[in-house]
Amino acid sequence: MNDRYERGLRRLAEIDREQVSRIVAGLKDIAPDFARYLIEFPFGDIYSRPGLDLKSRQIATVAALTALGTAGPQLRVHIHGALNVGCSREEVIEIIMQMAVYAGFPAALNGLAAARDVLAERELRPPSSASDTAGPP
Repeated sequence: MNDRYERGLRRLAEIDREQVSRIVAGLKDIAPDFARYLIEFPFGDIYSRPGLDLKSRQIATVAALTALGTAGPQLRVHIHGALNVGCSREEVIEIIMQMAVYAGFPAALNGLAAARDVLAERELRPPSSASDTAGPP
């Protein structure tokens, strides 16, 4: 494995350790190279840059995915990530509500539905690591 990939794995594990195996396993049978690209570029190159901490990067990501309105599964993943790196439940909700101004009410409503799902899921499972308890569910 190259340095970008290893750096990406480490950065992604800081955000959500469970996602590493899901990404690789989920694409193994159809596009294993794409899984490598997803780890190398976003997490090995962009998320590893200086200038923003992980919480700020997750805030930006949750906002962008909410505004897109077409990335529900990815939004759920990054809401988990935001909570794991220190965002509170209230911050996540406010980020999504803010997007109603710029992306419209339908996008914000879809984002809030995703947040509801994530928060319910986190309330149903016991914390499995320190990162799961970084922010209130």
